[in-house]
Amino acid sequence: MNFLVGFLGGAFGGLVGLGGGTVMIPLMVGVLKLSQHRAHGTSLVAVFFTGLVGAITYALQGSLNLKAALFLATTAILTARHGARYAHGLSERGLKRAFGWFLVAVSLLLLLRPYLAPVGLVRGEVAEDLALLLAGAFTGFLSGMMGVGGGTIMVPAMVLLLGLPQHTAQGTSLLAMVPASLVGAYTHLRLGNVDLPLAWALVPGVLLGTFLGGEVAHVLPEGALRLVFAAVLLWTGGRYLRT
Repeated sequence: MNFLVGFLGGAFGGLVGLGGGTVMIPLMVGVLKLSQHRAHGTSLVAVFFTGLVGAITYALQGSLNLKAALFLATTAILTARHGARYAHGLSERGLKRAFGWFLVAVSLLLLLRPYLAPVGLVRGEVAEDLALLLAGAFTGFLSGMMGVGGGTIMVPAMVLLLGLPQHTAQGTSLLAMVPASLVGAYTHLRLGNVDLPLAWALVPGVLLGTFLGGEVAHVLPEGALRLVFAAVLLWTGGRYLRT
């Protein structure tokens, strides 16, 4: 069961560039019976491996922007630990409701994805770098708090603001979250919110699922899968909000 949870999280993380936490956390809470706080912290350990393997997979396909990933990661590292500490200060009910709203927002962003054309709203190298730093700061905090990767925020930001292709934005977001998720996971570990035996049990499934998801993302039309995934997230988010 641990392998399956990791595999599903890695596969969807690699396939739609979300890092996998949106799948693994509900499964860890509902199936593996972890508390919400420990699920968030444990998820970040797996997200580190999701980001690492996913970024390598996308890089082999030429879908990676190293400079953008560096700027995103620079500020995400600084804010990830603050997000983890903020989550630790919330009650179990409060964190569940916050995660529910997060899942609803993610599902809406997934539904809007086809309409996110590479616009390039920000012009000039300095303005682009500042936009990346701001997006990284917000994403790092959200990642540390929610125990997820940063594709939800970073991918639309890169597509709309910088005009990057969708696949390049997904690969870049996965790489940027490698150091940020490591910092967030370490903070959660110090706060006692990481189940290390479970985290290591998830990793084999995460590695295999992420690799396969990243490969399939380049050959499979994501329209139907994206709609199904958004519907599942809406349903799961609704259950969390009724907590």
